[in-house]
Amino acid sequence: MKKYYDFLVIGSGLAGLSYALKVAPHGKVAIISKTKLEETNTSYAQGGIAAVTHKPDSYNKHIQDTLTAGDGLCDEDIVRLVVEEAPGQIDELIRWGAQFDRENDGRFDLAREGGHSEHRILHHKDNTGSEIQRALSRQARVHKNIDIFQEFFAVDIITQHHLGKLVKRAHTDTECYGVYAFDLKKHETITILSRVSLIATGGTGNLYSTTTNPPIATGDGIAMVYRAKGTVENMEFVQFHPTALYHPGERPSFLITEAMRGFGAILENQRGVQFMDKYDQRGSLAPRDIVARAIDNELKVSGDEFVYLNCTHLEAKALKEHFPTIYKKCQSVGIDITRNKIPVVPAAHYLCGGIKVNNWGKTWINRLYAAGETASTGLHGANRLASNSLIEAIVFADRAAKDSIQVYKNFDHQDNIPDWNDEGTRHPEEMVLITQNFKEVQQIFTNYVGIVRSNLRLHRALVRLEIIYMETEELFKKSTLSKPLCELRNIINVGYLIIKMAQQRTESKGLHYNVDFPKAGEPLRLV
Repeated sequence: MKKYYDFLVIGSGLAGLSYALKVAPHGKVAIISKTKLEETNTSYAQGGIAAVTHKPDSYNKHIQDTLTAGDGLCDEDIVRLVVEEAPGQIDELIRWGAQFDRENDGRFDLAREGGHSEHRILHHKDNTGSEIQRALSRQARVHKNIDIFQEFFAVDIITQHHLGKLVKRAHTDTECYGVYAFDLKKHETITILSRVSLIATGGTGNLYSTTTNPPIATGDGIAMVYRAKGTVENMEFVQFHPTALYHPGERPSFLITEAMRGFGAILENQRGVQFMDKYDQRGSLAPRDIVARAIDNELKVSGDEFVYLNCTHLEAKALKEHFPTIYKKCQSVGIDITRNKIPVVPAAHYLCGGIKVNNWGKTWINRLYAAGETASTGLHGANRLASNSLIEAIVFADRAAKDSIQVYKNFDHQDNIPDWNDEGTRHPEEMVLITQNFKEVQQIFTNYVGIVRSNLRLHRALVRLEIIYMETEELFKKSTLSKPLCELRNIINVGYLIIKMAQQRTESKGLHYNVDFPKAGEPLRLV
């Protein structure tokens, strides 16, 4: 079965939905979501969205904070572009119905997070992402030009490499004609063709045993582009959020937003000692990479399983009003945050690299754009500044939409696309073959490719991953399509890229810390 659209969007978070809403007045749009429309990484974003809204803040301050966090690898032109276009995109979100907390005088109630020199984080309580997702999902569901394919899995983007003999007559450069999408309910694969496409599939958090990401975050878009010979970069920079609630067995890990430290909460070890000052003069408000490494080091030295985030000294009423979701969650596991310290551990949170795009969100595959966490824009460099991700997503979705609107009519649908060739003839005999390999991948990355790495750990990770890769590819050829098998295949692909790029970087930079390449000026050697 073939379906034809002007615009195709793979992913339904902030980047995907905002792009869809902006191109929809110009043509028919298909949105593919592998679960429900609202189940996205965006929905799990607690802290907020960074933008300069009034003095004493300034564009230059936001730019400098971003460059400092990025540890010398940000593209300064991209940083300036995002920071300067951010306020206009905040206005767009508000027009779509997103509500941000305000002071009594109507000005935004701005929070401050680690690495920021000013209060510039717009938020809706402590569930900002969920509020943004609500507003955009509502707009998308009622738009007459948008068709939503829920519970469809994007298996592979379609390029001229799928045309067999016709590839010789195709353009030299790779082009994207659409996607093969697997209907998870009907267990059949359809072909969705488009003039232009956007990948906005989120991150890769489920490579790790402990992550704040929902189960959908398996690197699908990056893996598809990698298999299509697209350009992927900076995959070694995996950000661990320093403060996820320590609650063994819960997945995803519940995030304790960085805004709580901006509100005055302090990190302590289990003996009640504040420890961040010996790692960074900014203490508990240091950038995430520094805080995560510091906690990791404290746990390795002490043998403890968690540290504490202490907010018991803060005014109880204000604490509950600003962080109602966190208060309710902690209360459900027996912790009253106004009286009890919160046990926290670092958890895989955000990928700073991904599909390489230019300043209009265009990938190195023609007719294909990328935005959101799945894209590498140059904004984050070696480490993302807190709350810069949501603003990056909508700024680049906006730029990709503007470019798409200008060019989409220049492209025709490729009609001679073959149907998906499902070579597999049977379901896997034992699901344990998939689930066990998935767990092994997560263990490999947690133990060898985590917050602190070494050349030996990376080598061991690669050797073990290659065995799982060969087993999985053999299983994929024999088996009919299934979501677990496709996700395993994708997570192996992106895991390989992370290891290889980590091995190629012979320095400790930002989120990539290798004990064999100690960072200049590091106050304490990390074990």
